[in-house]
Amino acid sequence: MQRRNFLQATTGAALAASLTSLDRYARAEDPPLPCCARTHASPKAAMESPAETLAYVPCIRTGTGIDLPDYLATIDVDPKSANYGKVIHRLPMPNVGDELHHYGWNSCSSCHGQDGKERRYIVLPGLTSSRIHIVDTSDPAAPKIHKVIEGDEVKKKTGLSAPHTVHCLADGNIMISMLGLADGSAPGGFIMLNQDFEISGLWTKDTGAMKFNYDFWYQPRHNVMVSSEWAAPNTVSKGFKPAEVAQGKYGQSLHFWNWTERKIEQSIDLGEEGQIPLEVRFQHDPDSTHGFVGAALSSTIWHWFKEGDAWKAEKVIAVDSIEKEGWPFPVPGLVTDILLSMDDKYLYFSNWLHGDLRQYDVSDPANPKLTGQVWLGGVLGKPSSWEGKTLGGGPQMLQLSLDGKRLYVTSSLYSAWDDQFYPDMAKAGSYMLQVDCNTESGGMKLNTDFMLDFGDEPGGAVRAHEVRFPGGDCTSDIWV
Repeated sequence: MQRRNFLQATTGAALAASLTSLDRYARAEDPPLPCCARTHASPKAAMESPAETLAYVPCIRTGTGIDLPDYLATIDVDPKSANYGKVIHRLPMPNVGDELHHYGWNSCSSCHGQDGKERRYIVLPGLTSSRIHIVDTSDPAAPKIHKVIEGDEVKKKTGLSAPHTVHCLADGNIMISMLGLADGSAPGGFIMLNQDFEISGLWTKDTGAMKFNYDFWYQPRHNVMVSSEWAAPNTVSKGFKPAEVAQGKYGQSLHFWNWTERKIEQSIDLGEEGQIPLEVRFQHDPDSTHGFVGAALSSTIWHWFKEGDAWKAEKVIAVDSIEKEGWPFPVPGLVTDILLSMDDKYLYFSNWLHGDLRQYDVSDPANPKLTGQVWLGGVLGKPSSWEGKTLGGGPQMLQLSLDGKRLYVTSSLYSAWDDQFYPDMAKAGSYMLQVDCNTESGGMKLNTDFMLDFGDEPGGAVRAHEVRFPGGDCTSDIWV
C-alpha cells in the first residue's frame, strides 16, 4: 500500500403546500417560534422558509481537564440582533463525561403535516457515556432537559453502546446508529426509541456483513438505507494508530439495506481508496438514488447511485496528501464532514488536517466541479486569523442554512483525536465560524462579522461540535 493512499419505505408525492405560518405549529401555551415553521413540505419549501436566527451546538469538556458537564449552547445567528454571534443560553447535562457528539430530532420533515408531530425535542446522545438526553426546545432560545436515558439502561436493553447518528422516522419513531456492542467492541447496530422516548428494541438483530458502524441515511421511495463504517469504540477512544488500519480495525465499506425488511442487500468494499467512510448523504430529492460519502483517511469523495437492481459507488474527488516536515508520513486532507445543499446543487466538505473547506458543483453528481475553497487553520502552515487570533485546529463539522447561503463551521472532531492532532485545543478551545456561499455561480468567503471563540467560555475552554437549527437543516431533514 502506498503511503499517500494509506492516509489520504415508500410514500406518495410530497405534500404540495409549504406551511410557513408559525400558527400552524404553535399551541396557545407555547412561545412563538423564532424563525420558521418547524417542518417543511419539500426541499423547495425548506429553502424558501425564513432564515435561521438560532443555532444549537454541543460543547464538550472531555479531555480538557475541567471536571464539569458538557452542555448544549444556544447561539444567536441573527445579524440584526445585538447578541449576534454570541452564546445566549447554556444547558448543562446532568453528568460529567458524556462526550456529546452528533444528535438529531424527534421529528423532521419526514413527519410534515402529521397531527401531533413537530420538531420540538432534541435527541442528544453521549458518545462515551451512552446516555441519551432528550431536550425540550418549546422555548427555542432556552432549551431544557426533558428526560435522560442512562447508558446502563441502553446497554442492558439493547446490548449496544456509543450512540451516534440520530434520525426521526416518518412514523414518529427515532432510530440511532450505535458504534459498538455493550463492551465497546464492533460491530454495533441500530436501536429504536418510541414517541415517548422509551427504548423499544433493535431496528435489526442481524447486522450481516457489517463489520463496523457509523452514519446512516434512508430513502424510503427506493426502499433503501445506506450506512457507513468507522471503527469500534474501543479502537477510536485510544486515538488514531496507523498500524490499526492495516490490522483491519477500521472500516472501508458501504452497506445498502432493504428498508422494509431491515437487512443488508448489498455491500460495497471501497478498498484502500475508501478507508474510513464516514458521513453519508443521499440527495434531498426523495426520488433520487444518488448520494455521496466522504472517506476520511483516504481523503476521497465517492458518488453512489443505482444502476438496474444494483448499487454502485465511484470515486469522484481525491485530495492529495502533502509532505510536511516533522510528520512521519504525508499529511492527508482527512475529509471528516460532507453535506449537500438543499437543492442538491453543491457539495461541501472539510479537510480537517489540511485546513480547507471546499465547495463543488455536483449538478452532474458523477462529475463534480470545484467552485470554492476557504482556508481555516490546519497543519500545513497556512494559518488563518480573525481579529488577530490564530485559528487553532481545522474546519470540521459543517451545517448549511436551508437557503444554502451560510455555511457554519466548527473545529472539534473527537476529543481523543483532537488531543492527538491539535493538542492546543484542550486549553484554547475550538471555534465556530460562518462562511458566505455564492449559490448562483459558486464561491465562498469568510464572514468576518461572525466568530465564536469557545476558549472564552465560562468555566474554561470547550470543544464545539455539530450545528443544528430549530427550523431544520441540510443533514437532518429527510422527505418521504
